[in-house]
Amino acid sequence: MNLSHALRARHRRYTEIDRLAQGRLAADEATAARRTRESLADVFASFRRAPSPWVIAALLVSAATARILVGDWQLADALVPILVVATFPFTEWVIHVCVLHWRPRTLGRWRIDSLLARKHREHHADPRIRELVFIPWQTFLWLLPALATIALLALGRPGPGLTFLITVGVLGLVYEWTHLLVHTDYQPHSAILRAVRRNHRLHHFKNEHYWFAVTTAGTADRILGTYPDPASVPNSPTAKALHRPRVA
Repeated sequence: MNLSHALRARHRRYTEIDRLAQGRLAADEATAARRTRESLADVFASFRRAPSPWVIAALLVSAATARILVGDWQLADALVPILVVATFPFTEWVIHVCVLHWRPRTLGRWRIDSLLARKHREHHADPRIRELVFIPWQTFLWLLPALATIALLALGRPGPGLTFLITVGVLGLVYEWTHLLVHTDYQPHSAILRAVRRNHRLHHFKNEHYWFAVTTAGTADRILGTYPDPASVPNSPTAKALHRPRVA
């Protein structure tokens, strides 16, 4: 098989993947081709109106300022970001699978169902509602203290702990920006971003049990077995209604 033939075959395959994903869109997605394409400036306008990027940015600026004031630079300040970035695709996968896709459970009189899981079900029900794309602001009421505890206790010294918070802040902004971007009408030019967008649309509109990566082109999915050939995966009747019983 020569190179040009392989490229054409790959293009046809990606076209088929997109066609499968498009088949899961809601009625308004059928008019996507007629909607005005968004620019990065348009997307950024939505980004800066959401509360979560501002909270994450405040964490980042505060941690960076404190880190400069503390000083005491050591090798850990290089190793901590490398470790956090390397493990982030898997952290993202675990959070998506175990927290966001949490199936509500009843324990005696108590119903165990977090705000994050409820909001994520709403997000699947209508992926075009932009307010539901972002991390709920209420989450930061417990998340920020938890991150600070990890940073200051688990890492032993203030310096590496603050470096950890800086890295988390950068990755948090990357996550929020990428997740918003793939849910808009912006048409990415980067091959990587197109792959990220395609995979995430498959997760939302074809089968919610696969393609959990958001910021990478399936890094953790490929290793953890949730990156199948889309043609081999049936369309899920609950992709837009998570955990609801299937109707025979």
